[in-house]
Amino acid sequence: MSEYALNSKQNDLNEDQVWMQKAIELAKLGQYSTRPNPNVGCVIVKDGQLIGQGFHPKAGQPHAEVFAMREAGDLARGATAYVTLEPCAHFGRTPPCAKGLVEAGVEKVVVACADPNPLVAGKGIQILKDAGIDVVTDVCTAQAEMQNKGFLKAMATGMPYVRLKVASSLDGRTAMASGESKWITGAESRQDVQHWRAISGAVITGIETILADDPLLNVRALYDVDLNPINIENIVQPKRIILDRQGRLPLTANILKQPDSVMVMGPFRQELAELSVVQLEVQSLNDLLRTLTDFQIYDVLVEAGATLSTAFLQEHLVDELISYVAPTFLGQSARAMFNAEFDSMAQQLRFKLQDVHQFGDDIRLRLLPSQESV
Repeated sequence: MSEYALNSKQNDLNEDQVWMQKAIELAKLGQYSTRPNPNVGCVIVKDGQLIGQGFHPKAGQPHAEVFAMREAGDLARGATAYVTLEPCAHFGRTPPCAKGLVEAGVEKVVVACADPNPLVAGKGIQILKDAGIDVVTDVCTAQAEMQNKGFLKAMATGMPYVRLKVASSLDGRTAMASGESKWITGAESRQDVQHWRAISGAVITGIETILADDPLLNVRALYDVDLNPINIENIVQPKRIILDRQGRLPLTANILKQPDSVMVMGPFRQELAELSVVQLEVQSLNDLLRTLTDFQIYDVLVEAGATLSTAFLQEHLVDELISYVAPTFLGQSARAMFNAEFDSMAQQLRFKLQDVHQFGDDIRLRLLPSQESV
């Protein structure tokens, strides 16, 4: 009997949901390494038995369906495939998976969510249906979409998914008046930030943060659910993007120790060009985000001071706010989290609480912008 055969504790879910959740678990294994490709998992099941499974590990390598079909072999004929994202229909770095499933002879394909990529967008499902394969869609859709928020949003709208991260005291302060901010939150919270960087295509910050803290803004340590260290060499490091409208970035900045992953929005500087730094012309935040999708950057993490953070919020460019709150007071003269000036309650920016998690003595709030009028 398969270790993932249906069992009594899963009896509140139907069979398709149980197997799709297994595929979603597999997709998660590629969350730090697949960019710019989406996370995808696949399981192939026959007579209630798991006969093949796989996930997409890295751009340019086989897709999840290919690994699952290889493992299933001839047993795939007449089986059911569960895929977290619509099978691709185009020749990219790899052949189309929809045709592979047809050739493997599967009888049924269950898909969690459609792929809005114009190269796919229903074409994969149509290939399967044209071959007489029974196709079921929208199984565990919300769970599957959570894994690919940036990819799905970028393909549908041309804009990346933007997460704004802030760390503050109980009185809403993020640094002392001098700019000193190490450390407000504890080590556990700072480790959690590594995860958000690792799933992002880019980390955006402002020149003031670079001048004050001289950060690296890269991923330095990651752990799996069992707290085992993950090999950093296997992950795709995020680009580090600095908004430097007046060209003040020092060539001695820590972030330039790895210049090939740095992008700077500001006036052209020959010395940065010689370091192979990608330079972007000064533009609005909205235009910048659209430009980033041209670089296949679909998930953005903003780690910046009050001015830039406020600008992203007031221009309604934030999809998710990740707020770490430490049990400490920094006082009235310390720097505020945001510097928006509102005159009435009608101007307030309200959020809906998605979840709360405790890290040591800190808490992390994940918040989504509310569409409600006040």
